[in-house]
Amino acid sequence: MSTATGAWTIQGERVALPVRIRDAAVASAMFAVPAGAAQALIAYSGLDVAEPLPGKAVCSLAFVRYTDGDLGRYHEFAVAFLVRPPGSAAPQGMSGRLREMAEAGAFIHWLPVDQEFTLEAGRTIWGFPKELADIPMHLDGRVKRCAVRFDGRTAIELAVRPGTPIPIRNQAPSLDAYTCMDGVTRRIPWTVAPSGVRFRPGGARVVLGDHPVAEELRGLGLDRARALSSGTAAHMRMVFEAAEIARR
Repeated sequence: MSTATGAWTIQGERVALPVRIRDAAVASAMFAVPAGAAQALIAYSGLDVAEPLPGKAVCSLAFVRYTDGDLGRYHEFAVAFLVRPPGSAAPQGMSGRLREMAEAGAFIHWLPVDQEFTLEAGRTIWGFPKELADIPMHLDGRVKRCAVRFDGRTAIELAVRPGTPIPIRNQAPSLDAYTCMDGVTRRIPWTVAPSGVRFRPGGARVVLGDHPVAEELRGLGLDRARALSSGTAAHMRMVFEAAEIARR
């Protein structure tokens, strides 16, 4: 339940906004997928996928180990799509597409986690599509690996091979995350501050199981697609602001 002070009570504990993550480790990969199929998949949100190239959308897969934050310690896996801000027109020309990518947000389509507190907090406060799963994660080796399993059955596995270290500016970039639950699409201002970042073209391998989301991703061709890029961050700080209704 929200209060005038910008706080929520989750399982008897007070969660104040903005929610801060003081340390997390992240591995991710981005894929070009058919824009029509991606648009059909997220049609329920009322948002439009961004198209960096005509007919192509961007799907991001990521796994995160949260070690210090306001929602406790947990593992998370994310399936997201780059989307245009609500109400924005389709871009014209290359300059328009570059501007679209600079302004794009991340629509979170699926977000399994392995702890019940963050499950309830994420769904209640922001409308994140969290569900409970077993998410074994291995981040200490050269190749970063993660799986999402339900009752012992694998939905997806992702392996990311880190690339070249890249410098990061001190300024923490801000972007918008979007969610849709119960027919309401929300925008969440989100600030990230990574360190220990490595980046490379390609570098990711996806194995899909028999979960419904795995079938959706198979329909996008992710079981045979080569990643556009992959990256890791040894440490990440994040701030999640209050959700705002983007559209009903």
